[in-house]
Amino acid sequence: MENTVLSIEGLGIDAKAPILQDISLTVRAGEIFGVIGESGAGKSTLAMAMVGLLRAGCRHVAGKVTLAGQSLFDLSQPQLEQVRRRKVSYVAQSAAAAFNPFYRLGDQVTELAALELGTPPRARRKMAEDLFRELQLPDPETFGMRYPHQVSGGQLQRAMIAMALINNPDLIIFDEPTTALDVTTQLEVMRLIRKIVTARGCGAIYISHDLAVVAQLADRLMVLRHGKVVEAGATRDLMENPTQDYTRALVAAKTTTSPPMQAVKLASIIELRDFAAGYGGVSTVRDISLDLPAGQITCLVGESGSGKTTLARAIAGLVDVHGGTALFQGKPLAPRIEDRPRDTRRRMQYIHQLPDLALNPRQKVREAIGRPLAFFGGVTGAAAEDRLRQLMRDVELPEDFLDRYPGSLSGGQKQRICIARALAADPEVLICDEVTSALDPLVEESVIQLLLRLMQARPLTLLFITHNLGLTRRFAHEVAVMQAGQILEFAPAEAIFSTPREAYTQKLLDATPVMERGWLEARL
Repeated sequence: MENTVLSIEGLGIDAKAPILQDISLTVRAGEIFGVIGESGAGKSTLAMAMVGLLRAGCRHVAGKVTLAGQSLFDLSQPQLEQVRRRKVSYVAQSAAAAFNPFYRLGDQVTELAALELGTPPRARRKMAEDLFRELQLPDPETFGMRYPHQVSGGQLQRAMIAMALINNPDLIIFDEPTTALDVTTQLEVMRLIRKIVTARGCGAIYISHDLAVVAQLADRLMVLRHGKVVEAGATRDLMENPTQDYTRALVAAKTTTSPPMQAVKLASIIELRDFAAGYGGVSTVRDISLDLPAGQITCLVGESGSGKTTLARAIAGLVDVHGGTALFQGKPLAPRIEDRPRDTRRRMQYIHQLPDLALNPRQKVREAIGRPLAFFGGVTGAAAEDRLRQLMRDVELPEDFLDRYPGSLSGGQKQRICIARALAADPEVLICDEVTSALDPLVEESVIQLLLRLMQARPLTLLFITHNLGLTRRFAHEVAVMQAGQILEFAPAEAIFSTPREAYTQKLLDATPVMERGWLEARL
């Protein structure tokens, strides 16, 4: 086709074992092509192949990738680099990791224009200003003077889109660009992506594990699993009439609704009154009064920067407490974790958002899970081995995973290891900080069901931090809505989702993508 900007035919990539097998797709100018798949499906490998890049150890074994009329794997390195600089742009998942903290945003956004096009400084500043205005960033005339840490996550993601547009590319690859964003910021970025592709007439690839987001953006869609195409076609057809079991399961995970869980009035295990905490003497959360009922799930929701993680970390003793009182089972809770008795520390465990950061890559799974057994309970030797095997059964992983390193496990498996490590302390409270945000819908559901089964099997209270309102609806007994460091609304989940008191809560609910035709268009 004349307006085809990207064509992939029978692509195969190996690394001792096949990673991608017989992948074919086309992207036309002015359309968004969605790629959906679970962790390990090959999405990122496919994204890199679209620009002629392969990870170390990978081999191109079959097929071709044609971008803007040029077969990438047939080009010399200088030719390939020129295509990358002029014809294609890549928007990564983590904007914070993509920008150098030592340079101003304007200089980084326009770097390619300086190096490749030789654009003089004044013209570059004008280019950046125009892009910042197009992307609805605040104070476009001066926004480029800021450093990455001086803007919000959503603003930084839009700055990365500006950087991707500086060379006016034929193709833009969006690789999970909204995964780490809250629902309102995600909606802003989704609107911008649709607007940019329509206005500029470029092609776009949108890679994600969030089917509800992809369904609103993509004109056509490919479902990828284990490096193979499960199903492909018009997005509407795949959403309304999926032919494969795996696609049906993905759609069901996003469309099946159930009534919110019923909250029961129980004694509070954690009580906060006029609580304030933060960093460097600045209280980023303040005036917090909150009771966590024992044996129930309390979800803490809100936009990025609202203070959810700061509050959770302060309860865990990991952030400076600036005022107020905190009680644990009716007794005062020392502000700092090092001042808490060992048994108090045992009874309250924190599960990190990113298992890759929480697990030592040089420690085998048995070492990671075994440390709290020895530290809190003095369990060693044969007794420890029996307990380790039981913990692996509890989180539904094979016992032989004990002798693996984290690098050989999938994202969902690593998160289960983190849960097992927390359970090794035999806690009464689990603080779960966005523990499913990086997981695909089916793995997310399996982790949630695991936590529910664990709560049935032992006395556990969950404080669950998330920006996923769809998950909260299915999972929470109580919901606390945070904005600007304060709790705006705290009520049973049923009340939050049926009759929210605050306009901000309704705004969050309205910004949550759903599997409904025309949802995004109604919000453009």
